[in-house]
Amino acid sequence: MRLGLSLKGPETESVKLGNGEYGIEILRVREIIGVMDVTYVPGTPDFVRGVINLRGKIIPVIDLKYKFGLGEAEITEKSCIIVVDVNSNGRVIQTGLLVDSVSEVLDVGDEDIEETPSFGDGVRVDFILGMAKVGDRVKILLDVDKVLSAAEILQVASLRNEVEQDCVA
Repeated sequence: MRLGLSLKGPETESVKLGNGEYGIEILRVREIIGVMDVTYVPGTPDFVRGVINLRGKIIPVIDLKYKFGLGEAEITEKSCIIVVDVNSNGRVIQTGLLVDSVSEVLDVGDEDIEETPSFGDGVRVDFILGMAKVGDRVKILLDVDKVLSAAEILQVASLRNEVEQDCVA
């Protein structure tokens, strides 16, 4: 059991990236939408696909597969964007996470969660809340506030602000 795990509730949204299975705390998910036209913004990091206009709100879209070093996401009919609230320095930034597919909502109890193992020096695991045992599978539970570093969150937030200002001008 993972001590100090910060899941607010036991339900997690199960997503696939390549062959891996991940969980995102359901209370952090605003909505799940199909892939829509993403506007590329020059000068952004490679993992930023661009921005979308979701009912008048500019949302940056992160290619989670690319961010995790799994290659660029290939858009299929199962691909979707999970809009999540990312907390950074007291600000909430709505961010879209491009994933290969969403499979199910899981109830994950504390007894099913193991601490993240050490993978050695230089391997960043701070964005992993823990490892959930689901049957004979393991799902990596993501901390959406830490998937991006503080500097990357600032970059994404300023990108959103720049695009919104360009839309107003």
